[in-house]
Amino acid sequence: MDISGIKENLIPPELTRQQISYKYASEADMLNVVLFGKTAKEWREEHPDMKGNMRDEATINQLLVLENVESYNAVLITQGKSQEERMRLLRELVVQQLRTLESLGMSELPQLQ
Repeated sequence: MDISGIKENLIPPELTRQQISYKYASEADMLNVVLFGKTAKEWREEHPDMKGNMRDEATINQLLVLENVESYNAVLITQGKSQEERMRLLRELVVQQLRTLESLGMSELPQLQ
């Protein structure tokens, strides 16, 4: 997959001003927006026939990055960063790590069942 494929399929779109300023109901939903570009509710509305949730459908790369993002978010919270600042920093991490994993060919690993 080339860089354009990564951007189209793996890296979430730029965060909108509304997404950054919105107060999410939970940290999990904020992390969903940072990694997947949408909240769990938005994903369910887009996939009404699917069981489970967006994380169940995530790639191995996305799951690896999610673990790192969760840890980094905890560090940023202890540093007193605002939600807006955390979202920006976390998104930078997501993009960097997904690109790195893709460049290493990590997307060729089999998905977990």
